[in-house]
Amino acid sequence: MWPISLAGTAPTWIVVLLSIADLVIRVLAIGIIPGNRRPTTAMAWLLGIFFVPFVGLALFLLFGNFRLSSRRRAQQEIVNTRVRAGISALADVESDYPGPDWVKSAGELNRRLGSLPMVDGNSVDLIPGYPDSILAMTEAVRGARKFVNAEFYIMSTDHVTNDLLTAMEEAAERGVEVRVLFDHIGTLRVRGYRNLLNRLKASKIQWRRMLPLLPTQGQWRRPDLRNHRKIMVVDGEIAFTGSQNLIEPSYNNPKHRKAGREWVELMARLRGPIVTTLNVVFATDWLSETDENLEHQLQLPANPEPGTVTAQVVPSGPGFITENNLRLFNTLIYSAQQRISICSPYFVPDDSLLYAITTAAQRGVDVELFVSEKGDQFLVHHAQRSYYEALLEAGVRIYLYKAPFVLHAKHFTIDDEVAVLGSSNMDMRSFSLNLEVSVMLLGADIVESMRAVENTYRDISTELKLDEWRQRPLAARYIDNVARLTATVQ
Repeated sequence: MWPISLAGTAPTWIVVLLSIADLVIRVLAIGIIPGNRRPTTAMAWLLGIFFVPFVGLALFLLFGNFRLSSRRRAQQEIVNTRVRAGISALADVESDYPGPDWVKSAGELNRRLGSLPMVDGNSVDLIPGYPDSILAMTEAVRGARKFVNAEFYIMSTDHVTNDLLTAMEEAAERGVEVRVLFDHIGTLRVRGYRNLLNRLKASKIQWRRMLPLLPTQGQWRRPDLRNHRKIMVVDGEIAFTGSQNLIEPSYNNPKHRKAGREWVELMARLRGPIVTTLNVVFATDWLSETDENLEHQLQLPANPEPGTVTAQVVPSGPGFITENNLRLFNTLIYSAQQRISICSPYFVPDDSLLYAITTAAQRGVDVELFVSEKGDQFLVHHAQRSYYEALLEAGVRIYLYKAPFVLHAKHFTIDDEVAVLGSSNMDMRSFSLNLEVSVMLLGADIVESMRAVENTYRDISTELKLDEWRQRPLAARYIDNVARLTATVQ
């Protein structure tokens, strides 16, 4: 394209060189880009390079590698080995969960991929986000005696998080080991980043940026490979995880406040041996960023069985060679017999997940999907909309959570057997690009608790009907389809 536009305005030799370069880029792209990528992803990159070769190539070199660097992956493998070798208390743990074989099979899959076992005897309290979850974490930190480990994609010092940060500062002052990890780019993007840094620097809290992007300090990687996990562990006795970042519910954005837009979350407070396995995930990330080993923290709680829930932590991300979360999600969805309820703020499935969900609906399973009526990210929201027709045609019921609220909770339930809660969206970013953590929770009681949350979503949502959706304007269809193309680029 460029050589043609330059004809008549540039010397002949420049036009010839650009033409040769254009051809070489296209030929090499055909043979290189499809390697180890989904066909849809490869096709999106190829289209970009064929339409705008030089720009497309530059973007591919910047964003085309969806794995961490080889050095970081090797380091992650060493971290996993060192930390998990130190968990003597968990080495011989075997679950006695009496559920169906397909649940046990999913647990074995998780153990092989993520190295963490299913553990019995846990208690789980679901907390519906702001402000209750912040209060619960604050109270736990105020009672801390030994250590507090906090890891969040986004952190902020504001009127909602102030009490929690104060509790962490006071805990560090009285001798508690307080460690904080936050994603560099995720936190940098919100207002008040410098205020947070100044506050942390003035305290005795030990803190680090996760996956820092600091070229002047030799720290460089694909900029959209991020650590999206949300974990807090206190004394090895209490843990919190789920969808919520440590920031006020409008993300310190005046436009969101003016529109009344707030994020709706779901967190879980956990007790029992599952706390230790969540702390393993924190310990691996801390060791990756600091080279400090926290093996001394990885002991089972003093009260090892405070409840009746069987649970399993599922870490995933580009530090692993497999897409742990996607494999688990597909396995559970294909195993469902009666009902599947899914809540995902960013629902942009790959082909395998789309087939699993639509196949479940077509074989008679009741499938429902909760999403936001209006998303906070333009391209992702429109890419998500491009899947609605196929889902509705298959028999999936779609509920649109009323705007201006953003339904940011991430969880799903399968029959009366399994609930999954965590940081992972059902999109290709969470499957390939982000470091995520999910918790699989087993048993009718925890599923019933999760279903109660899902019922509140349904009560204030509008069900989308197929006939209505087919009547949307052609311009909206066009935007949705273009956005869908961009969503496949990884």
